[in-house]
Amino acid sequence: MLTRTIAALAAVATLAGTAGVAQAQDYTLRATANSNENDEDYDGLVVFKNYVEQASNGAIEVELFIGTQLCSNGTECLQGVADGSIDIFVTTSGGAAGIFPYVQVFDLPYLMRSDRVAEAVLTDTDFTRTLRDLALRDSGNAIRIMTIGNTGGWRNFANTQRPVQTPEDLDGLKIRTVVADLPQELVSTLGASPTPIPWPELFTSLQTGVVEGSKNGITDIMNMKFPDAGLKYLTLDGHAYMAAIWVMNNDTFLSMPEEMRRVVVNGFKELQQATFASPKRKSISAYEEFAAAGGEVYVPSPDEKQAFQDAVQPVYDWFGSNVDEGEQVLQSLRDAVAQVEEDIDADIAADIQ
Repeated sequence: MLTRTIAALAAVATLAGTAGVAQAQDYTLRATANSNENDEDYDGLVVFKNYVEQASNGAIEVELFIGTQLCSNGTECLQGVADGSIDIFVTTSGGAAGIFPYVQVFDLPYLMRSDRVAEAVLTDTDFTRTLRDLALRDSGNAIRIMTIGNTGGWRNFANTQRPVQTPEDLDGLKIRTVVADLPQELVSTLGASPTPIPWPELFTSLQTGVVEGSKNGITDIMNMKFPDAGLKYLTLDGHAYMAAIWVMNNDTFLSMPEEMRRVVVNGFKELQQATFASPKRKSISAYEEFAAAGGEVYVPSPDEKQAFQDAVQPVYDWFGSNVDEGEQVLQSLRDAVAQVEEDIDADIAADIQ
């Protein structure tokens, strides 16, 4: 919860456009992530804390709660943000889908071709602001999306049974999903059997055959030691960008003076950049460890990748028809992707001459 202590000063300093003007007020922001210190979310929070506390000249203190000290799941944590007991929280699209179903747009497959495209969409377009406006509306102006970063790279299909080179290779496999509707629809469309399993139970579920596969990035796979549970085959189809949606209590944010809000906004930009970079670096050693543990990595050919893309077309129609604001949000993302792809392709063309 945001706490404000008004210092005993005779007068409030005249605003001068520097961080020091807020020294008459102290702010404590409680930030939590249901992860651990090996996670990209933690890397981002450390950068955020360091930047905000320095740039505010000590006027803002950021307290970090990593794990489940303040709340144990997305729904509970988002409720904490809404009621003000938590100031900052990071959620995945699956964790927020029950409240903001349209954020499942990040689980729609094969919409963004690379990190460069995804990062440009999230930094150089208004797509995040579109989601912010919807989330504010649907939370009664309680929950504000501050930025969207990354948490684990890209989702890929991994399993314990066999190499997956085509959509048909997924047929019949029991694939772990979150409870959200869209990931289950995607898995079903590809002929596999979606099986919702809580994240902490996935290791045992793989080990015992309750599920035979998952949709994860390599850093999550190795952080959780899934090869020890039998996970052996990884297909780098990159079907979904693992977006990390950072939210803040809106009243907390708006109660701060403008110069402190600017510090917080810039802090989230620093956090975002840290989470973009962290999975790239960590994935290098993670792939090496996966291979050393007996894991096999398969990279689909362009034709095989196209076969996956063709197979999932019904999922887009399902999203537009069954998710509130689905058509609007999907079109907004597609427009943003088209915009940045055009810019990126033009830059590449200029740079290779």
